[in-house]
Amino acid sequence: MPSTSATSDSRELPRVLTATHATAIVVGIIIGSGIFLVPREMMAAVGSARTVYAVWIVGGLLSLFGAMSYAELAAMKPRVGGEYAFLHDAYGPLPAFLYTWTWTLIAKPASIATIATGLMRVLGTFSAFAFLTHPVFAHLLWSQVLAIAATWLITGLNIVSTRESANVQTALTWLKVLMIIAIAGLCFTALHYGAWHNFAGTFSGARGGFSGFMIALVAALWAYDGWSDVSQMAGEVKNPQRSMPLALVGGVAIVAALYMLTNAAIQYILPAASIAAADRPAADALRIVAGNFGAGLVSIGMAVSICATFVGSSLSGARVSFAAAQDRLFPSVLAAIHPRFRTPWASLVLQAVLSSLLLLAIGKFQALFSLAIFSEWLFYALTTATVFVFRIREPQTPRPYRVTGYPVVPALFVLAALVLLVFSFADQPLNSTIGAVIILCGIPVHYLYQCSQSQR
Repeated sequence: MPSTSATSDSRELPRVLTATHATAIVVGIIIGSGIFLVPREMMAAVGSARTVYAVWIVGGLLSLFGAMSYAELAAMKPRVGGEYAFLHDAYGPLPAFLYTWTWTLIAKPASIATIATGLMRVLGTFSAFAFLTHPVFAHLLWSQVLAIAATWLITGLNIVSTRESANVQTALTWLKVLMIIAIAGLCFTALHYGAWHNFAGTFSGARGGFSGFMIALVAALWAYDGWSDVSQMAGEVKNPQRSMPLALVGGVAIVAALYMLTNAAIQYILPAASIAAADRPAADALRIVAGNFGAGLVSIGMAVSICATFVGSSLSGARVSFAAAQDRLFPSVLAAIHPRFRTPWASLVLQAVLSSLLLLAIGKFQALFSLAIFSEWLFYALTTATVFVFRIREPQTPRPYRVTGYPVVPALFVLAALVLLVFSFADQPLNSTIGAVIILCGIPVHYLYQCSQSQR
């Protein structure tokens, strides 16, 4: 019979990640294709180059406030599952189950399916990958097949080694950072094409007003989204009391600086009206500066950026269902750890299966993804509010990191999340209602599952 310590260790994932890995996961997951694309939506919404910058600043500050709040939680409770663990300890099993239910079945698989499809679309801009738009048979395209293959390839890497996956993530992340700096450098050194007065430009066809600002803010926050994912791997990070705050706060700060730099580079080359009309503003700016080579460089940068997001998002996502299964809120098979590789292989496989199913239903998964946005911000608000719960309930618990500006900073983030939820209901009532219904459907599922467990 194994010893007690061995049995305990067999249920835990080893701490193999460093602060550098954790920071790379934050930066790598956040910076996907959004920064190359959302400037168009933001300019079309607010119509002013200066207001676009204001939106980037507000979005960056809100994300930083959320990251600071999560840093306190992750340093105090460095467990696998992140938000799941915080919600479970603060509110009990039902809210934790609803989060896991939504995350496992919809939010994360839809996110991975979107990332995989985005990678195929970027690769499709190169002539060598023109076949991606061709059908394999019937309505199944090569892009779907390769997206599914990429999903399983990365899942396999994540199963074989968490540390090696993190090493790949780190390499891709710093490569994407260098490419973003290079793209910005090309723009700012093209003195014959740029114009500083573009920063005061306007677009007359913008929606404008509060609704326009909120639409732009949603786009900016979507570009910043993903900073919370590293909290799900807190149980696998060495010295989490120091590493997690450094990764969360430092990672968001790095991303904010890179986003400001990229947006400034685009605005230096393109006037406001051109940005609002461009499908790919960054590529259009580089095409002016360096011809087709410049546009190709942006496409390569987008591909590298998406690959880094792909690895990190897949790596972190499966930890939620794994943690819930350990607490017997989800089927126990999902708590299985590979005997050789010491990774949550069953949860990773389930995540890949669900992502693959969404990729096969390519025409429908983006609708599912829009439903997930509502749930994400709902649980962001609930998780950040646990800072107040634990401050009151567990005042003596050691807190290696405390939120600067408490209680104002977490309160502002919760308030912003609630405003976004209200705006989502007003702007997209159908999707928001369906999203809420999907979450509520988890309530009877939770109680039915608990009943079945108690009868065993």
